[in-house]
Amino acid sequence: MTQALPILSLVETRVLGVLAEKQRTVPDSYPLTLNSLVSGCNQKTSRNPVLELSEAQVQAAIDSLKGYSLVAETSGGRAFRYEHNIDRVLRIPSQSVILLTVLMLRGPQTAGELRIACDRMHNFADISSVEGFLDELAERPAGALVVKLARLPGARESRWAHLLSGAPAEEVAGPGGASADGAHASHDASLGEVAALKANVARLEAELASLKALVGRVCSELGISDAG
Repeated sequence: MTQALPILSLVETRVLGVLAEKQRTVPDSYPLTLNSLVSGCNQKTSRNPVLELSEAQVQAAIDSLKGYSLVAETSGGRAFRYEHNIDRVLRIPSQSVILLTVLMLRGPQTAGELRIACDRMHNFADISSVEGFLDELAERPAGALVVKLARLPGARESRWAHLLSGAPAEEVAGPGGASADGAHASHDASLGEVAALKANVARLEAELASLKALVGRVCSELGISDAG
């Protein structure tokens, strides 16, 4: 990828993750139709956060990702179909694509959790194998694609997060050992609120992208500039 890596929205990473996931879990249905892609984005299992995206929101994300060459459109049968170009654009091996896929779909996870979550797409030999590919992604010469997060209070392992949406928010531990448990409990209690806020932001981003695309088309038809 010659240009700087774009900062993707939650909806865009969800679309990209679903395409990469379904390529390996349901190859007979891949590339995906818009309807199948929407269903995959709105799954209630193996998704964090759970979203309720409309066709317009998913289409807007597709159009944006096509601009980065991360998604390609093919015509076949009665509907357009879509496929991802993650490995070609980012120039990373399939194992790394799979790890990014799970991080995009399920959020930050430990290497052990990733190994289990990736099982349907690739069987990593052991946790050290997972960590090896994560380290490569973190030290990628063209720019890091994942980051190892600070260990949460009481946690035995550190989690990893993808960087396709920019740097993740810092998770700050409570001051001193005495308050660590309280900080951990507070973090757990707020997870639902954070997921809801992310979903709302994702919907607003998609609606804005859809409106921009509509304004662009109207201006083009009228022969006027939409600058500003």
